[in-house]
Amino acid sequence: MNLKPPLDSSRIDGDTPALRLFSLLEVIARKDQFFSLQSLVEETELPKPTLHRMLQQLEGAGMLQRDADGRCYGPGLRLRRLAEDLLLNDTVHGARHAVLRRLVDEVGESCNITALSGSEVLYLDRVETQAPLRFYLHPGSRVPAHCSASGKLFLAQMTPAQRRRLLDQVPLEQYTPHTITDFDALEREIEAVRRDGHAIDNEEFLPGLFCIAVLVPRPGGRSNTGIAIQAPVMRVSRDKALAFLPALLRAANAIAAIDTAAIAGASA
Repeated sequence: MNLKPPLDSSRIDGDTPALRLFSLLEVIARKDQFFSLQSLVEETELPKPTLHRMLQQLEGAGMLQRDADGRCYGPGLRLRRLAEDLLLNDTVHGARHAVLRRLVDEVGESCNITALSGSEVLYLDRVETQAPLRFYLHPGSRVPAHCSASGKLFLAQMTPAQRRRLLDQVPLEQYTPHTITDFDALEREIEAVRRDGHAIDNEEFLPGLFCIAVLVPRPGGRSNTGIAIQAPVMRVSRDKALAFLPALLRAANAIAAIDTAAIAGASA
C-alpha cells in the first residue's frame, strides 16, 4: 500500500496566470543545471508558445537569466535572493525540525509533523529513524484522516455534524483488515480519542505500521498541527507506544512554544 505522493513534479497548474508561473518556478527550482525551452516543453507538455511567453515574463522579472549562448536558462539573481532569504529567515521550520530530531533520538523511531488538509492528513515534516527496518514516508505525503492517528485527532475536534459532512464526501475506504469503515464505529473510536488525548493507528492504513499521535496545543482553540511516532509493529507494541507518550507530549509542547513565540513576534 503506497501513500499518495506529492503532486507531479513536472505538472504546471493553477487557477490564475500568476499561479501557473509559480508552478513553473517550482519545476525550475528542482533543476541543477541550465535548461532549454525545448527540454521544458518535453518535460511539462505545455505548448511551446505558451511556455516561451512564461519564460520571457520570468526573465523580464529577474527570476530567470540566460546563459552565455542565449539558448538556455537558469535561476536569476532575484530568484536566488528569494531562496537565500527564505533559508536565512525560516527559523520556525528549523526549530520545529530540531524538536522532531530530538524526539527521534529519544524514542528511536520515525516521527512526523502533520496538518489536516481537506479530508486528508498532510505530512509537513518528518525525520526517519536509523533503524534498518522502517517505513519510508516523506513530507508532502497525504493519508486519509479516518485511518491515521493524526487524522483521528483532527476529526475529534469537530462536532459530529462537521465530521459527517466532511466524511460523507469521501468513502471510508478499507486499506487493511484493521481499517474502520463503519461511521458509527469510527464515532466510538473518536470518542476514545477525545477521552484519552491521543490517537493510535494500529495497522489501519499500512500493514505492519503502528502509529501514536498527539495534537500540538493551541491556546483556547482548535489545533491543526499534530506530531506522531511511527514504527513497525514487530518493534513497537501498543504498550511500548504508550510509554512514548511523555516524550511525545514534551515535543508537542516544545513546538507549541515555538509557534507561540513566532506569532507574538509577528504581532509585535
